[in-house]
Amino acid sequence: MTNENPGTPIGLLTGKVVLITGASRGIGAAAARLFAAEGAAVVLAARGTDALERVVADVRGAGGVADAVALDLADPASVRAAVQRVDDLHGRLDGAFNNGAAIQQPGPLDTTSEEDLDEQFAVNFRAHYTAMTAEAALMRRGGGGAIVNTSSIGSRRANPHLPVYGAMKRALNSITETAAVTWGPEGIRVNGITPGGTATEMIDAWEAATPGIVDQISASTPLGRMAQPREVAEVAAWLLSERASMVTGAIVPVDGGAGA
Repeated sequence: MTNENPGTPIGLLTGKVVLITGASRGIGAAAARLFAAEGAAVVLAARGTDALERVVADVRGAGGVADAVALDLADPASVRAAVQRVDDLHGRLDGAFNNGAAIQQPGPLDTTSEEDLDEQFAVNFRAHYTAMTAEAALMRRGGGGAIVNTSSIGSRRANPHLPVYGAMKRALNSITETAAVTWGPEGIRVNGITPGGTATEMIDAWEAATPGIVDQISASTPLGRMAQPREVAEVAAWLLSERASMVTGAIVPVDGGAGA
């Protein structure tokens, strides 16, 4: 059974200022709506500004607090500017969901182009590193905070269809754990999530390039289906909340048992 609305909001993030990257679609857009419903003031960042403004309008229409900032994850200056925008708007940062990503052209390792390799490094690793360090600097001023990075089930094992994507996501897991150990004494928690197959535009693009991949992923998942973006966002919301106050350095699977 698909669970598109896992729960009624309970104020999990009340009073928190939360930055979300990759917020114009998929998991990020679902997180924007969920975090705001849970009481957070959200700052939404993405490259697709028209889509981003629609998400902002949805959040505000539901009574939430949301602002948008254009973000190019491949440009470190743009990443730092997005964090600065949060400071300008709210003067603090309590939580960050670093969710933005780029998919590579699916195919075997020896057909992966250098351009794909460079983009995967820039967007799926360096952008998170840049964002985390800027976010931690702002959180430090307020005495702490929580960061969640979106990795992938593809980081946990060989990934012959998306080899460089999987490699960069595995590197992200490592830097996530290192950040947790480094910044823990300052009250900054850092965790990752590894979604499995999730019904997003990224998966649609993979299906277009590799017909049948959605059925293949669903069949290999013990729960027998793809995740809905809201279900993944729910885990990030918990990790950003005080309910997860003793959880840091964790890489949490959100994959319907596919990685078990």
